[in-house]
Amino acid sequence: MGYRLTFITGLAIGYVFGTRAGRERYEQLKKSARQVSQNPAVRNAAESAAQNGRDIAGKALHTVSDKVGDRVPGSVSERVRSLRERGQSGADDWGTTNT
Repeated sequence: MGYRLTFITGLAIGYVFGTRAGRERYEQLKKSARQVSQNPAVRNAAESAAQNGRDIAGKALHTVSDKVGDRVPGSVSERVRSLRERGQSGADDWGTTNT
């Protein structure tokens, strides 16, 4: 999915920069892109992808810290512990919650 979105984005940018249709076509493309980005389905998909990413990152953090265990310096293990506690509070660095 990520590769497809990257390809489509690159294709659109290439078309915009490569077109000789002029400013009118550029404005039309810009308006279409704005409409797509404001579509509730697109916004929901983006939010869902972000939530899945947060969930996977949290699981990876726990898995790695459990497997590494005592083999890391104390300062690193303290940092992991503080990150783990912050993750359980439900808030992130930007003051938003994982809802």
